[in-house]
Amino acid sequence: MSENKKKSKKFKKKLLHKYRLVILNEDTFEERLSFKLTRLNVFVVMSLSSILLIAGTTLLIAFTSLREYIPGYSSTALKKQAVQLTYRTDSLQQAIAVNERYYASIKKVLQGEISSVDFNRDSILEEARINVSEINLSPSREDSLLREKIAKEDKYNLFETATSKINFVLFPPVTGTISESYNFEEKHYAVDIIVERNTPVKATADGTIIFAEWTVETGNVIIIEHNNGLISVYKHNATLTKSQGELVKSGEVIATSGNTGELSSGPHLHFELWKDGYPINPTNFIDFN
Repeated sequence: MSENKKKSKKFKKKLLHKYRLVILNEDTFEERLSFKLTRLNVFVVMSLSSILLIAGTTLLIAFTSLREYIPGYSSTALKKQAVQLTYRTDSLQQAIAVNERYYASIKKVLQGEISSVDFNRDSILEEARINVSEINLSPSREDSLLREKIAKEDKYNLFETATSKINFVLFPPVTGTISESYNFEEKHYAVDIIVERNTPVKATADGTIIFAEWTVETGNVIIIEHNNGLISVYKHNATLTKSQGELVKSGEVIATSGNTGELSSGPHLHFELWKDGYPINPTNFIDFN
């Protein structure tokens, strides 16, 4: 017991034992500074300095932009930019998926890779046509009175406001003799019209040029996308007067007929019509004579 007390007294004495730290001029040995220290003072000062240093470093990292230079930390601006890039990437992926499906449909048009489908002859026109038989056209009493009133007001009106409700008309791209007709069983999804070389080829309806390039088998090819999922294809042209992305009107010249491509045996126009990715017979809608 006495030995433990002696050891504790010695330890306290060491902690409280005073030392002097003297700073001298090396040349003259003149005393510049001196400090009275104890081991306890040194320990306390070092501990407080360490705590303050750690606290200051933590605050500096937490509330300043210096944390961006430490691995594992990122700034708010970088996080915001990362989120925006994620949204943009997702949008681009969706756009790429839509474009891939779109290009796949164009590939079908160019290569004729389709499956059998039953297509109603009047399916294109029926989309915008109203079935009159299903509508009750008998006028009500209020409607009859209103019609009579309007008729009296417009009795001497020379101008008519009624307009024609034509859905759309397909313009013949060329006129001539059909050398080979549409034949689904033989995978000939077009009509071949014999024409003289360099005959103007015209757009069958308003639309946008989605393809205007040279292919080995079909020569100069131009494809137009119209409304209602309709696509028209013009192959074996001598020259193309329009390029991809241009808007064209019905009857506007888009190419000149020719005999280009490995599958052509003479000057003619290979004309196709496609609806929602499936071929249809052009002669059902266009008179080429």
